[in-house]
Amino acid sequence: MISIEDAIQTVIENCGHNSKSINVPILKAGNSTLFSDVCSPINMPPFRQSAMDGYALNLHDDFTYSLIGEVKAGDIHNIELNKGEAIRIFTGAAVPDSANAVIMQEKVTVSKNAILIEATLSINHNIRSIGEQVKQGEIALKKGTKLTPAAIGYLSSLGISEVSVYKKPSIALITTGNELIEAGEPLAYGKIYESNSKMLQTALLSLGFDDVSIHKIDDNYNDTFSKIKSLLEIRDMIIITGGISVGDYDFVGKALKELQVNQIFYKVNQKPGKPLYFGKNNRTLIFALPGNPAAALSCFYIYVYTALQKMMGLQEVLLPKIMAKSNSEFLKSGDRPQFLKAYYNGGKLTILEGQSSSMLQTFAVSNALVIMKEDLMKININDVVEVVLLPF
Repeated sequence: MISIEDAIQTVIENCGHNSKSINVPILKAGNSTLFSDVCSPINMPPFRQSAMDGYALNLHDDFTYSLIGEVKAGDIHNIELNKGEAIRIFTGAAVPDSANAVIMQEKVTVSKNAILIEATLSINHNIRSIGEQVKQGEIALKKGTKLTPAAIGYLSSLGISEVSVYKKPSIALITTGNELIEAGEPLAYGKIYESNSKMLQTALLSLGFDDVSIHKIDDNYNDTFSKIKSLLEIRDMIIITGGISVGDYDFVGKALKELQVNQIFYKVNQKPGKPLYFGKNNRTLIFALPGNPAAALSCFYIYVYTALQKMMGLQEVLLPKIMAKSNSEFLKSGDRPQFLKAYYNGGKLTILEGQSSSMLQTFAVSNALVIMKEDLMKININDVVEVVLLPF
């Protein structure tokens, strides 16, 4: 049985960057990762730009200036100012070539066609220089940058309408179990509504992975074998929930072995999620998660998330960790390291009730996981603990 730390490192070592790229419109590139450096096609700003509402001046030795015109954002005329002359100007407007400073309107007294300034200014005061943000031909964003909303806005401001990004992996979600039925069907005795596929698909979509197919199989060996075999040929990653333990009707492990999938590890010293499987078949990664929903989701964020970030060419592949002071007590049963569902807000951490691997109610209101190490048996109020922040 492998440790949590070794399991995470093993996942990272066995996930290469996707070697395929795809050109996509900028508006569809969110949450993707740049496949190559993006160089700026223009200077930004492309002209000398006013940093605020005020007055553009051609400086001289007096505090009084003649007011000769106005330039607002979007105007294309380039007014000629002599020394001692000023124009009204607005944030983002082009500063005339003959102006060499901008004073904010709050430091100006206006009197008919003249202004009196109330400050001594230096050359280029409040003027954004050409290429101040990035110069034409310079690298605007480097390969491996995740395209956040700010990154999309930045590239759009440079006139870039299409980018080359890592092709997102195609993913198959398989749920197993005779007991599973779909929402909307009558709930017969012994049956439960299937939730894992909806839960994991939503998690994937929220991270920007939309090439996801859903498959349900009963506890039948032949069906399990044939379904996994067909998906190994067409998918970059297969995520299976349930059927990976050692019960009489758990057929996933046997099918993976017969399909000659390379088992990289099986079982992690953790709670929840001990029966976690990670394997590889040529280019396809396989994660077999426990069937209990909270265990499956914990494993997804600790291991599957990490693999997906690595496949997307990112350098930072782990969810962020912080140290936080607990507002709650928790007594651990057993000696395995444990992931505890928790809520973190404004520096305050609350360990939630209902830590069972089958319970999603607590997970539904959590945004963090506390990592309770093997040798830590109790968390007291005000103890500082390690916390993984979930991506929502």
